Amino acid sequence: MTFPGDAMRRFLVALPLLAALAACGSSTRDLAEPTEPLGDFSIAHIGVVAPNLQKLLVSRDATQEEWITAVTKALDDRFGRFEGDKYYHLGVSVEAYSLPPPIIPGKSALALNVTVWDDAVQSKMNPEPKQIHVIKVFESRISKNREEQLTGLAEEAARLIEVWLREMQESDGWFSGSPDAARDVDQSGPEQAMTAPVALDAPGAVTR
Repeated sequence: MTFPGDAMRRFLVALPLLAALAACGSSTRDLAEPTEPLGDFSIAHIGVVAPNLQKLLVSRDATQEEWITAVTKALDDRFGRFEGDKYYHLGVSVEAYSLPPPIIPGKSALALNVTVWDDAVQSKMNPEPKQIHVIKVFESRISKNREEQLTGLAEEAARLIEVWLREMQESDGWFSGSPDAARDVDQSGPEQAMTAPVALDAPGAVTR
């Protein structure tokens, strides 16, 4: 699935509106704390692709491979902590980014599409990909190089994905085996997914 023109325009318009929500400090600070279980969630495969990658605004370059590597590592670091008794897959498509150089006005940003798969029934749990937008406003681009910017965006995206999964656990009964969660599983089959199975078979995909 591409990042359509309308969605791209909404993302660009959202940059100033989301500025106040930008995270301060490390996006991985919580990883050093005791892990709060995520229901029966345990990660099986992490597949990251970037076939439609777009560079936004005034930005330094970053390759598909760099984004795939950074996002895969951030997801593995975050979701490898969980030890539930069911396996789930994450399929992620990196869609757009901005890595402004020092001095030049701009915000570091990243947009992802995320699909969650229930391994037991071989079906996706969210009928439509979840869009994750990361906006970094208060970072010091004087002290951070391009690689640190990229890593920070990937780590914040992974954190926001966990936030979303916990929200879905609370609102829709994900990762709890509830009847509502079972009814919400999309039975269309893996071949119709946005990111899997292509993402799950992608080079560098993490398999546990």
